[in-house]
Amino acid sequence: MSIVDDHLTANYARYPVAFARGEGARLWDEDGNEHLDFLAGISVSNVGHCHPAVVAAIQAQAAQLIHVGNLFYTEPMVALASRLARHSLGDGTRVFFTNSGAEAVEAAIKCARKAKQGGDVVSLNGAFHGRTYGALSATPQESKQAPFAPLVPGFRSCEPTAAAITAAVDDRTAALLLEPVQGESGVWVLDDDVLVAAREACDRHGAALVFDEVQCGLGRTGSFWAFEQTPVVPDLMTTAKGLGGGLPIGALMAGPAYADVYAPGDHGSTFPGGPVIMAAAHAVLDVLADEALLARVRDLGEHLRAGLAELPGVGAVRGRGLMNAFDLTEGGAPDLVRRALLEERLVLNATGPVTVRLLPPLVVTAEQVDEALARLTRLLTP
Repeated sequence: MSIVDDHLTANYARYPVAFARGEGARLWDEDGNEHLDFLAGISVSNVGHCHPAVVAAIQAQAAQLIHVGNLFYTEPMVALASRLARHSLGDGTRVFFTNSGAEAVEAAIKCARKAKQGGDVVSLNGAFHGRTYGALSATPQESKQAPFAPLVPGFRSCEPTAAAITAAVDDRTAALLLEPVQGESGVWVLDDDVLVAAREACDRHGAALVFDEVQCGLGRTGSFWAFEQTPVVPDLMTTAKGLGGGLPIGALMAGPAYADVYAPGDHGSTFPGGPVIMAAAHAVLDVLADEALLARVRDLGEHLRAGLAELPGVGAVRGRGLMNAFDLTEGGAPDLVRRALLEERLVLNATGPVTVRLLPPLVVTAEQVDEALARLTRLLTP
């Protein structure tokens, strides 16, 4: 198949590669060339491409029931909500399903504002929460916001420091929205003192503390949720990406203080909670519930970061678990990522002019990590 882009909108800078098949941490293009995937659909394929358990769950459920809508119950939906609630924010948590992470963020914003009967939303500089209007308004990046102004009113941002958060959150704040590990801006792990200050400021002013774990959750950092490696528990939490094993899904977990905010008619959507996607998500959670897998994620992450730090031309290395990035001292990250794909068949991502991000499937092997480092070494060696 030749790649023809005449009928797709131009909002993606796609590479001249068409993938046809995937398995684990590997992808094959339409010409049969094998690639090592260290992006995983931007942290979507956490359990790897076409995990057999996910494929089997999708096939079985699709043969039984595909869609009925949210005016009715299905067993997979009720069971997944129970599972997420029990293993997230504690007793009394309730779950609202969405199609994506951005929609989960929208649901969190609406929930917090209803609870406060108004109020503004504070987010952190360097954050990325999505591209729908509410989520975009909480994403303080001029390049993403400016073409679509005016944005939704009632959003402010501050630096991701304890002092700045303490000053920014006040009695008019409905929610403080943050990523425990900021992904799209280059994998920046927020310090515990920042998260503690966020918790204290929200408690002091009656605001909801919202953790966006769309990218950093679901085992990506080496614990099931990123917040589990911190001293702080949020009031509301969003997830998406890796939850569906490659199918579109998102969810808002509303902790006990916010579990009963939504009433019938307050919010809704057509497709979320569909039985096929719920079945896939159950299979994903079965894989990610393995403590041995999470321990491997932590160990392989340390090994990967150590290897990245030794590469020629690499400056800072950041990350937690298998959510990592490195900066090039001379810049040129987008060119390196393109060369990695076309010359070494290694799938990476540039988050800016100097930063390369690595998000391999969590089932990646130690040998594949070493192979990725070897391919990067060849690219970076003068």
